[in-house]
Amino acid sequence: MTSRTVTRTLRLGTRRSALATTQSGWVADLLRARGHRVELVEIVTEGDVNAAPLATLGGTGVFAAAIRKSLLAGEVDLAVHSLKDLPTTPEPGLVVAAIPQREDPRDALVARDGLTLGELPTGSVVGTGSPRRVAQLAALGLGLELKDIRGNVDTRIGLTRSGTCDAVVLARAGLARLGRLDEITETLDPLQMLPAPGQGALAVECRADDAEVVALLSEVDDADTRACVTAERSLLATLEAGCSAPVGALAEVVEGEDGLELSLRAFVGSTDGSVELRRSLVGPVAAPERLGADLAAVLLEDGAEHLTGPEERPPATAHTHWDPDPAEATGDRPPLAAPTDSRPEPTATERAT
Repeated sequence: MTSRTVTRTLRLGTRRSALATTQSGWVADLLRARGHRVELVEIVTEGDVNAAPLATLGGTGVFAAAIRKSLLAGEVDLAVHSLKDLPTTPEPGLVVAAIPQREDPRDALVARDGLTLGELPTGSVVGTGSPRRVAQLAALGLGLELKDIRGNVDTRIGLTRSGTCDAVVLARAGLARLGRLDEITETLDPLQMLPAPGQGALAVECRADDAEVVALLSEVDDADTRACVTAERSLLATLEAGCSAPVGALAEVVEGEDGLELSLRAFVGSTDGSVELRRSLVGPVAAPERLGADLAAVLLEDGAEHLTGPEERPPATAHTHWDPDPAEATGDRPPLAAPTDSRPEPTATERAT
């Protein structure tokens, strides 16, 4: 029993989807194990009831908006978000008080006949709603036809069973939390497919002035996970990309010559696969924001700002049949643009093309 146990029942706001309630239930159980009473409060968002493309609704930030409104109104005390869905700009009045230990951040392939990515025949249809995945799959040069899809896990996996797609790409973390790892035919190596910034991590948000809840949520915060996702999201914020741009990033705490350090890898590319930038940087675990900003500066110096402008779309003759449906979009940032201030000189940079 924790010494910070509160007397009131904590109201945890969640979307109604299976994944959202599973993630919220997992956090609720972490808090219950520490002696707190928690109840889930279901909240319907516009993204749940409007079938229009997410891009027209404001990206996946639309899912967080209704829950944040309930938080600010005092209707719930805390909320759990997939961190990759949260805008990089903080919400006034709210704070991400906990980022629990991260699930495996990699992407996963679910394909017909148990096939791996390399075993898919030329011309196979692979479904994804993510420009980031489109850009990296196209860059592999496997001759795949990439199809834009939207929907929950059942809907997307169902496309392989119906024959609409030969395979779909999903976040491994979501399948793990739903107990569906046995449906994965291949977990994709980050050397092929870097995940979205923050993928696999959960953000537990509450009102900034609710000191009691802020304090108790600190009990489930994981320092290594917070450092990693802070570096990834700092890179994204510095690029001013928003997740609708083809940006991938993965940070890991690794053993260096002088102890633990933070290793950050990133990808920015064109959705037709013709251009890709892959860069990496190592820095102190205690300075994740600086590390992310430094690596973003390297990408910008190497031409990242020219890859994801509004006009950047696959040509009509390309093998990529993709209409932007940013499954990881936040809508809070314009396309990539070089920062107006001077950029720091990067250190310990590995410039791998």
